[in-house]
Amino acid sequence: MTDRKGPPRRPAGAAGAGSGLLFLREDEMRQAQELMTLAWRDFGAVVDPVLEELGLGRAHHRILQLVGRHPGIAVGALQDLLGITKQSLGRALGELQARDYVAQEVGRRDRRLRLLSLTAAGAAVERQLFDLQREKLVGVYRDVGAASVEGFRRVMQGLMDDRTRRVLEDVIAAGERARRARM
Repeated sequence: MTDRKGPPRRPAGAAGAGSGLLFLREDEMRQAQELMTLAWRDFGAVVDPVLEELGLGRAHHRILQLVGRHPGIAVGALQDLLGITKQSLGRALGELQARDYVAQEVGRRDRRLRLLSLTAAGAAVERQLFDLQREKLVGVYRDVGAASVEGFRRVMQGLMDDRTRRVLEDVIAAGERARRARM
C-alpha cells in the first residue's frame, strides 16, 4: 500500500472527476486551503497566551495533547504522528519531562519501547489548554450543527495520508488493549 501524498497526477488540461461541481473548482479549493490555514492559526492562538506564560510552544502543546489523548503512546508512534525529527521531538519531550509534565516508562512486553503518559502536573496543563480550545470548538459546533461536524471530521480524516491514519489506528488499538489488560 502506498502513502497518499496528494491526488493522482492528471495530464495538463485533463478534467478530473467532479470538475464540473462548483465546490470542486479551483477557486473553491483555494478558499478551502486559505480557510484551513487561517482557522488553524486562530485555533492555535487561543492557547498561545497560556503557552507563553508557561514558557512552552506549540510543539509542546501537540505533545501534551497526543500523550493526554493516548496514554501509553510509544515515543516512535508519537514521532510518526507529529511528523517531526527525533531531534525535535527529543528536545521538546525532554523539556516536558524536566518540568515533570510527561513520564516515560519501559514497555512491559517489549522493553525497547518507551511509553509516555502525562503526570498530574502535565494533565493539569493539558486540561487547561484543552478547555480553551474546547470552548472555541463547542461554540462553532453548536452554530453549524451535527451534520456539519460529521462532515468536518470526514474532511479532516480524508486529509490525513494513509500512513498517518494507520499509525493513529495502531495507537488507538494499543490503547484499547492496554485498557482491557488493566480491567
